[in-house]
Amino acid sequence: GKGFAIGSAALVSLALFGAFVSRIRHASGDSLFTDGVNILRPTAFAFLLIGGMIPFAFAAMTMKSVGVAAMEMVMEVQRQFDEKPHLLDPNPSERPDYDACIAISTKASLREMVAPSSMIIFTPLLTGIFFGTYAVAGLLVGSLVASVQLAISMSNSGGAWDNAKKYIEKQPPSSELKGKGSDVHKAAVVGDTVGDPFKDTSGPALNIVMKLMAVLSLVFADVFYAIREGKGLFNFGR
Repeated sequence: GKGFAIGSAALVSLALFGAFVSRIRHASGDSLFTDGVNILRPTAFAFLLIGGMIPFAFAAMTMKSVGVAAMEMVMEVQRQFDEKPHLLDPNPSERPDYDACIAISTKASLREMVAPSSMIIFTPLLTGIFFGTYAVAGLLVGSLVASVQLAISMSNSGGAWDNAKKYIEKQPPSSELKGKGSDVHKAAVVGDTVGDPFKDTSGPALNIVMKLMAVLSLVFADVFYAIREGKGLFNFGR
């Protein structure tokens, strides 16, 4: 299912990019992007490289956020066990404080997404305002290509880590992998702590990166062209 989602996001982003180019061409009276986007122009090529870096920065930020939220949850669980050791009894007389754990997860999910989402929202806007339409075109191309490749890689590798752990858990103790609780299983668990955010957090979130940057660029296309006829406030050459 993740492969279909990635492919769908890539095609939607490509369509939105085409709409952005058409909108700039129409606004400029066919003076810009007449023959499409020439990626060999210095401005476009420079921002293609910058756009290619954005998915990696976004993935790193979301991966780190998963670790921060998980550690907060671990500390809360440890606190409850320290204050109420009877929670570890086979039939405890008191229920754990689930609300505290839910609050940690909910607050962390909102707090930790402020920085990566701000990067995705403001990067195309600031690029178009300060550097012009060719810079935005290069940014979108670089972001689209890198996002597709990284999303496929993270989804597949994350799934492989997860499946490796599950496969080892099903093996009997007499097998070569020695099953659950063995050193091999412990190593697979460590790998799965990376695999889960790969396939469930950063990988799927890159689909939003592709589409959101393209949507924002299309919506503000006329604004970008209105600033010195698409050259931006820094008056970059086309």
